[in-house]
Amino acid sequence: MIKRVCDFLAGLPMTIVAGVFLLFDLVPHLVEEFGGQAIRFSLLPFDPAWLTVVISGIPLLYLALWRLIHNPGISKISSALLICIAMFAAIAIGDLFAAGEVAFIMAIGALLEDATTNRAKKGLHKLLNLAPTMGRRIKDGREERIPAAQIQQGDILRVLPGETIPVDGTILRGETSVDQSVMTGESLPVDKAAGEEVFCGTLNCFGFIDITATHVGEDSSLQKLIRMVQEAENKQAPMQRIADKAASWLVPVALLIAVLSYLFSGNIVTAVTVLVVFCPCALVLATPTAIMAAIGQATKHGVMIKSGEALEKMGKVDTIAFDKTGTLTCGKLEVSDVRSFESSRSENELLALTASAEARSEHPLGKAIVSCAKEKDPAVAETSVFHMDAGKGIRAEGEGHRLLCGSEAFLRENGVSLSPAAVSVLEELRTQGKALVLVADRQRCIGVIALSDRLRPQAKEMVQRLSAMRTRTVLLTGDHKQTADYFARQVGIQEIRAELLPQEKVAGIEALQKEGRVVCMIGDGVNDAPALKTADVSVAMGSMGSDIAIEAADIALMSDDISRIPYLKRLSNATVRTIKFSITLSMCINFAAIVLSLLEMLNPTTGALVHNAGSCFVVLIAALLYDRKFD
Repeated sequence: MIKRVCDFLAGLPMTIVAGVFLLFDLVPHLVEEFGGQAIRFSLLPFDPAWLTVVISGIPLLYLALWRLIHNPGISKISSALLICIAMFAAIAIGDLFAAGEVAFIMAIGALLEDATTNRAKKGLHKLLNLAPTMGRRIKDGREERIPAAQIQQGDILRVLPGETIPVDGTILRGETSVDQSVMTGESLPVDKAAGEEVFCGTLNCFGFIDITATHVGEDSSLQKLIRMVQEAENKQAPMQRIADKAASWLVPVALLIAVLSYLFSGNIVTAVTVLVVFCPCALVLATPTAIMAAIGQATKHGVMIKSGEALEKMGKVDTIAFDKTGTLTCGKLEVSDVRSFESSRSENELLALTASAEARSEHPLGKAIVSCAKEKDPAVAETSVFHMDAGKGIRAEGEGHRLLCGSEAFLRENGVSLSPAAVSVLEELRTQGKALVLVADRQRCIGVIALSDRLRPQAKEMVQRLSAMRTRTVLLTGDHKQTADYFARQVGIQEIRAELLPQEKVAGIEALQKEGRVVCMIGDGVNDAPALKTADVSVAMGSMGSDIAIEAADIALMSDDISRIPYLKRLSNATVRTIKFSITLSMCINFAAIVLSLLEMLNPTTGALVHNAGSCFVVLIAALLYDRKFD
């Protein structure tokens, strides 16, 4: 109950109300200080500053007492405790404006910090929603639908086309292609046959399969993925206020100086003034205001930064780990090569013929081929006969052609042999990490169409700029090694780790951290979420990346412009420098105000105004960061 009241009083609406009443009390004080006749507001039967003290002071008192009771050791002493002491001292001598001012400035600092550190927790819920709820169990020759939670290890399950695989398992019967992007981030469905493993949460694209459940419930791959995200989330400690770190020595020093000033001068007003000007309000404002300005600066450039801690750590990053698909590449398959093995058939003719065969296909490779052909000739013909062998290829007949389109193994199964020249071409294309669709007509292999993800145009320059900044780059991907090697060579990344599952990406990040590296992970898929959470700071590709990856990351590139990464490092460095300068300036102002207080040149009210001026300087310095140019 008390906490709910304090949260209400500390909210933005009530803080605005507190500021209005403090302003009502400030005007008469200013008039009196400059020798004029003060006009008091008579609408209230009490001093307006009392409302500011109550609204902003009660949450502050609750925070100070809670830390005294619950925090261990020296952390019991906080900046909130020092300000409460100053507030009560000012109340004791009747200077309500000074009491309200220090409480109000602290409330503003808390609001600014909350605005920079609050982040949504929706990503984990979306990840939980990926978990299948039902499965088809085969028992005594009959098929029955049961809740996924009731599936036991060793059960035989049937998975139909378009259904999500409910548990980890091994295929007993059937052949299919499985979309494993949720686990591996791999851009292409993976062909699966009897004896091969399938994972919970992945999608069966085509043929039906029967599987034996091997890992169920909390032991399944998807549940392990969810646990990794939860555990990594729990490891993320909130950024401590710099003022709280300094409070362990600020409070004793302030009290000592105040007591000594009273003993030597005999003037309690001087002691209270020392406590008021010693309050670390500018110190409290230094970090959140600079971070707010930097986040605003980044937002103008299409970068969403979720916390001040992420900004600070980004400047310390010396190693950046990249996912491939959707990060270094655009995440969209395109036809890259059309090679005809017959001199009488042009490449355009081969593409058109293959597109006619694939016109009814639902496979991503077939769709990409048809799309490419339609760009050249919108009127793509369809064959009269079409049949798909799930996970292998298609058969089609029409206009005098009997076509086979699929893998090399599919063609060999149907009696089609490859010439040495064709084998050489296939090997060349495979080393470039491309997906291949071989085309045969009446038992002759007539050509091959290669498809590839497209490298982002900014990727190579971005890696070069990071290298110039002495930042190590690493590729962590679930794709095949040949594909990973090819794209890594294209952008200039030397260190490559391929064919990784989510937990292996996490292990890769942890291995780099054990070397003493500060690691930034950049990814876009659900499978990247645990690695994003494990890294010291993480960046998600925003416009096409999964919602879960965006929620798991500290920073999101909303325009998918990967060239923003070097900009982020420079912005982070500038923000840290601004915070340090603001802290130094605020401490100097406080020191000067303490000297003036000891000389009895300031009283609690004028001391509060000087103290407030320091806070204003800090805000203005932070504002300059918003418009700074970062080339």
